[in-house]
Amino acid sequence: MAPLQVHVKHAGKTLDVELDTSLPPAVFKDAVYQVTGVPPERMKVMIKGGVLKDDTDWKKVAPKAGQTFMVIGAAGELPKPPEKPIVFLEDMDESEIAEALSLPVGLKNLGNTCYMNATVQAMRAIPELQTALSTSPHLDVLPRALRDLYSNMSRTTEGYIPTTFLTVLRQAVPQFGEVDRSGKNGILGGYAQQDAEECWTQLANGLKEVPGIDATGNTVTGGRRFVDQFMMAEMRRELKCDEAPEEPSTITVEKVLKIECNISATTNYMHTGIKDAMNSQLDKNSPSLGRQAVYSQTSRLSRLPSYLTVHMVRFAWRRDIGKKAKIMRKVKFASEFDALEVVTDELKSKLTPVSSRLKAIEKERAERRKVRKRTKVAQEASSSSRPAEESTDVEMAPASDVPGDLEEESVYRARELQELEGLADADLKNDYGCSLTGLYDLVAIVTHKGADADAGHYIGFVKKSVFHAKPDGGPAFDEDDEDWYKFDDDKVSVFPREKLGTIDGGGEDASAYVLLYRSKPLA
Repeated sequence: MAPLQVHVKHAGKTLDVELDTSLPPAVFKDAVYQVTGVPPERMKVMIKGGVLKDDTDWKKVAPKAGQTFMVIGAAGELPKPPEKPIVFLEDMDESEIAEALSLPVGLKNLGNTCYMNATVQAMRAIPELQTALSTSPHLDVLPRALRDLYSNMSRTTEGYIPTTFLTVLRQAVPQFGEVDRSGKNGILGGYAQQDAEECWTQLANGLKEVPGIDATGNTVTGGRRFVDQFMMAEMRRELKCDEAPEEPSTITVEKVLKIECNISATTNYMHTGIKDAMNSQLDKNSPSLGRQAVYSQTSRLSRLPSYLTVHMVRFAWRRDIGKKAKIMRKVKFASEFDALEVVTDELKSKLTPVSSRLKAIEKERAERRKVRKRTKVAQEASSSSRPAEESTDVEMAPASDVPGDLEEESVYRARELQELEGLADADLKNDYGCSLTGLYDLVAIVTHKGADADAGHYIGFVKKSVFHAKPDGGPAFDEDDEDWYKFDDDKVSVFPREKLGTIDGGGEDASAYVLLYRSKPLA
């Protein structure tokens, strides 16, 4: 249903507001706040029979176009307009568009909302998600709000104000609407800081009903959901009793949205922390011994999604101080991740042929890039050193004698794709959205800065190639450009690849917290 144009009357003035009955009343209240300056917590919107509440059913209110609502409440300071007027792409000339598109847009911080901003930016590294959101005819409130947010971000060049999405998120996940109670003398502050990893999980859960897509990007009705396709792994857990080897082991399989990297006093690398999390011991009652006994639990992935999320477990509960504390230890994460070490033997046997060949092919691709670079440099040097008056009739060397003579890269890629598709396991190819290679590239990071779990600041990082990939899914605009974009709320900058080591942790500065890996494609 299209939004309704209605009026609100406040302090003797009648103002125009848009009302979308498919969104919660809290979104309408926020729109009223934008024109009246009355904060939602102090606002009363009068409707027939009472006051509009956040859980009021619009169907019972039955608003009509042109209807006038009475608003009661003391106005505060009106929301400040952007320092510069927002300019949309369709209003720009070609030079302005080129400059604007050089950097993606950031998100304004609306008061301790950096956790949400960083998470939303990191999820932009999943282009298939935006395809699923834009092609699905029926979406729930939260996915629809995320779709609109991404759409609006792609149409502007200034830091975007995500008010509507934030309101919907707090409506869907009430904990994100908690108030900061750490003020002096018990005075309530603004909204409290939240956990970005929790936001990632809650947002992914809120997307679970988004329909899946096929290889052409079309919505698949009645099939698997998008999150199950592209973001959900499967974990096989085997539990054995150490004190009673003859006791049958217990095997369970569960779906997981992320894998964890435990951080201990000896953890130096991400892959060792992941292995530690997958090999653990616990105490439980043994039916064969009739008492508590020690069990070993071995977990291995039996399905790898196209997008694998790794959670660096940096916050742990400390009984001595009665709250969560941050683990500062420096833990190196990988820009490339080979998941074959943490999968089941069955899955490993399916992935190994493609994985091994792809590693060799990537070395060949790197060599071709080096040859093309050397050839280009040599040609440019030769051209610049040739005297201007020299005749243009130059005898050309035979093509076979030209060093670095290569075919077009697309020719090689086509041959490689055909070879790798022949090696790919048939079951995995039928599971669209899973990883065919078991090899991953790091494409997004959410970091936490500070010493406290309930405070600090979150920043998002996304690999540049994510935003500049070719529409046909081919190689990025420049495969040698390994730099990143840093999203510090609405401040967006280029982050050199060489600086990734500075967010490994080791202090109160930004530490990698949530990492998103994308499965390497076949071509």
